[in-house]
Amino acid sequence: MPGPIEVRKIPLQHVSDASGLEQLITGGAIEADRVIAVIGKTEGNGGVNDYTRILADRAFREVLVARGTRTAKQVGQIPIVWSGGTDGVLCPHATVFATVAGAAGDAATGTHCDQPRLSVGVSMSERLLPEDIGRIPMVEKVAAGVRVAIRQAGITDPRDVHYVQTKTPLLTTHTIADARRRGQSVFTEQTGESMDVSNGTTALGVAVGLGEIQMPAADAIMRDRGLFSEVASCSSGVELDRAQIVVLGNVAGIGGRYRIGHCVMRDALDQDGIWLAIASAGLPLPDRPRPADLDNRLVNLFMKCEADPTGVVRGRRNAMLDDSDVHWHRQIKACVGGVAAAVSGDPAVFVSVSAVHQGPAGGGPVAAIVDLSER
Repeated sequence: MPGPIEVRKIPLQHVSDASGLEQLITGGAIEADRVIAVIGKTEGNGGVNDYTRILADRAFREVLVARGTRTAKQVGQIPIVWSGGTDGVLCPHATVFATVAGAAGDAATGTHCDQPRLSVGVSMSERLLPEDIGRIPMVEKVAAGVRVAIRQAGITDPRDVHYVQTKTPLLTTHTIADARRRGQSVFTEQTGESMDVSNGTTALGVAVGLGEIQMPAADAIMRDRGLFSEVASCSSGVELDRAQIVVLGNVAGIGGRYRIGHCVMRDALDQDGIWLAIASAGLPLPDRPRPADLDNRLVNLFMKCEADPTGVVRGRRNAMLDDSDVHWHRQIKACVGGVAAAVSGDPAVFVSVSAVHQGPAGGGPVAAIVDLSER
């Protein structure tokens, strides 16, 4: 059985700032060799050419190598998932997950070891070829990787999984040309569009891996919006050629301070969905909660969002999908980020865009990690 998990959120003061991670290690909060995953936001444009993700990735891996005993190759296998774009009030930050030394339960963490607590499993899928993106082979490879991560987390019931974060490749002119040279076609030759395609196909893989849906038909990918995962958060970029998968759920008996819960935002303004995710993680809340009721126990929120394809939110028309000056990715991210920050009282929340097959159209999954230690 896996042991307890330590979770810490740290701000990024600039695009390649890993000082917060270094301080956690030198201060004894975590050990470099026990870091198993990082999920973070960078301040780039969030697009195909957003190299802030690569800069942040390099900075964090360099600290883990310098402060631990693992080689650069070993550290290179750690899922470090960066989502670009901190539009509006969103703050660049990272959430670091590490195992805890010592026995699980009361002795190690001061918590009741028989209660369900946060567990984390990670995996890397088989290599994803350019021609896989948007097609069934990608769904199959991601689903297989999700099952591996679930087992690693010690989760026996997929219903105990509350969040799955992935990072997958998107299409670039280089990878499209590579496919052509090998006599293969690609789902789309529009590199920007391929971000949505990679995210959506991956989400279907998560849903299949968790048993939320059956294997979809090929023509349902990016078309049948009734097929979605309630816990998938999928990002894509140019910095990898396979799926990095991080599964978060609860397992009884492992000990630890933290628990995770989830819900679904039905639209961009659904504060109730966020509060329900926090409550499902086990944090008692009043009927009409406010940020002060969180008592500094909310570690972070993780959410996906998209502009409603109807162009309407709660009966009111908006122009996000028609705006030629500012892409809707950036507008909806800023909108939902503001809603999430208003709930949490903290603009350092993980909000990622492009949510096809991740929650209902116009909405998206939201997960919350809370600290349930005795105070």
